[in-house]
Amino acid sequence: VGYTAYPDNVVHKFCDQAVRSGMDVFRVFDSLNYVDNLKLGMDAVGSAGGIVEAAISYTGDVSDPNAKKYNLDYYLNLTEELVKGGTHVLAIKDMAGLLKPKAANMLVGAIRKEFPDLPIHVHTHDTSGNGVAAMLEAIHAGADAVDASVDSMSGMTSQPSMGALCAALESEGIPTGVDNAGITALSEYWEAVRPQYAPFECTVTMRSGSADVYEHQIPGGQYTNLHFQAFSMGQADQWPAIKKAYKNANLMLGDIVKVTPSSKVVGDLALFMVQNGLETEDDVLAQADVLSFPSSVIEFFQGYLGQPVGGFPEPLRSKVLKTGTASAIVPVQGRPGADLDPYDFAKEKKKLQYVHGRSITDKDVLSAALYPKVFKEYMEFKDEYGVVQHIPSYAYFSSLKVGEELNVEVRDGKQFLIKLVAMTEADEAGNKQVFFDVNGIPLSILVADKSKADLSEVREKADKGNPGSVGAPMPGQILSVKVNEGTSVAKDTPLLSLSAMKMETVVTAPVTGQVTRILVKSGDQVQGGDLLVEIDENASDATSKGEAKPGELQPGYGSSMDEPPTRGVKK
Repeated sequence: VGYTAYPDNVVHKFCDQAVRSGMDVFRVFDSLNYVDNLKLGMDAVGSAGGIVEAAISYTGDVSDPNAKKYNLDYYLNLTEELVKGGTHVLAIKDMAGLLKPKAANMLVGAIRKEFPDLPIHVHTHDTSGNGVAAMLEAIHAGADAVDASVDSMSGMTSQPSMGALCAALESEGIPTGVDNAGITALSEYWEAVRPQYAPFECTVTMRSGSADVYEHQIPGGQYTNLHFQAFSMGQADQWPAIKKAYKNANLMLGDIVKVTPSSKVVGDLALFMVQNGLETEDDVLAQADVLSFPSSVIEFFQGYLGQPVGGFPEPLRSKVLKTGTASAIVPVQGRPGADLDPYDFAKEKKKLQYVHGRSITDKDVLSAALYPKVFKEYMEFKDEYGVVQHIPSYAYFSSLKVGEELNVEVRDGKQFLIKLVAMTEADEAGNKQVFFDVNGIPLSILVADKSKADLSEVREKADKGNPGSVGAPMPGQILSVKVNEGTSVAKDTPLLSLSAMKMETVVTAPVTGQVTRILVKSGDQVQGGDLLVEIDENASDATSKGEAKPGELQPGYGSSMDEPPTRGVKK
């Protein structure tokens, strides 16, 4: 459920709570098809009394006679492992829509022949436009269930059209048990709802699917996010280069299975390469000693996602982990969650109650365990704004216009008629006075006009000819600064962390020396190449010899001023 490894008791607690909350079928998958991780999830679901639907995450092309890594034998062997592990249903999770019609027939047919009584459930995306054809072939080969989407929400990086699929099956005399009129009614409902969420539509930047997914292999859910990231980071004109970089990054990482979070690793590396003008693996290897790789890439090579098929590629892994140097990052052996200490739910509940009050539930504690940063932001929002789920979507996302009225029903018989009367221009502090009526009672409130924020600040740029002039590797927001002016640092010491559209990078010292200037603080927005920190290589004789002085920061991630960029809260 998250982008990181969890203690085993968190996994079991989640499954137990989900079953008690009404969940019955659990699709258990691993981003690398790492069997040890899969077995833990399967055991947790089984122990909680749920139905285990273990998934093989599909990549490659089994219809390619030259396929060696991800061929039919690979998927049959993986299926056998999952059957031995006790799965009730087998899912084929084709997250990028790579399952061509012929491949769907071959894969499902081979599994059905080997495991005649095993229920098979196929999931795909329609990025290439081949989704309906592929699902028809899967059904012909013996699939018991396939995923589809109502017509108005289907196509492109979503699932293939349910209406089209059902019509095709009925024309072949294969009953679906689905009422066509019901499909139409659902489709019309969502067609009306969809415009209210227009700002979040992939169609803001996308207009169609594309069969080049067979080349770059970007998963459907990530394709839209990555496309939006590229536009947000000023790289819209480089979208073709990003797709090419994604393909290259995947091969550099060992041609891995790509599904959350392994797909994020590939995407982060691809954006990083484009932002820094790195086109090939040789380019990356040549500059690896001075590059601040995205945290997700470092964690992948540390083994925090598990072990990829065929192992980690060298020499890139050694370069990223700085193997053999004083700042070497220690990799994890085996299943990453096995060595994590059990999560103390009772202790965490007391902490949350202290911060947010006694209303904290066991579900809240579990949410904090799974998504600590997201849960913190949610509770802060809730503490500030209260209950907002009764506000209609259009008003929540787009706000009211002057003179517009809104009727909000918070419970049976309890309603608020809200009218926006007027608002002032922003004052020098960037605040507006907003006047409104609530059930006829005039009220006003002072709010910050975020649209008036000064975005014109031009920052000093890093000097590319000076190794101690540390620039931002990409546009983003400063999450934290880990050093102070005057601090002596060794090469590879973490200086600060930077986040760009959920991609976090720990910027490290490219040289040994003393920090003379820090030009940013937490929360600042920066552009690629902006000067962040200056380090004087000649200011510390001790650090130049690699000797620690009192209070000096050493390379690595164990300093009291830093947290390991390896799991949990920093994501």
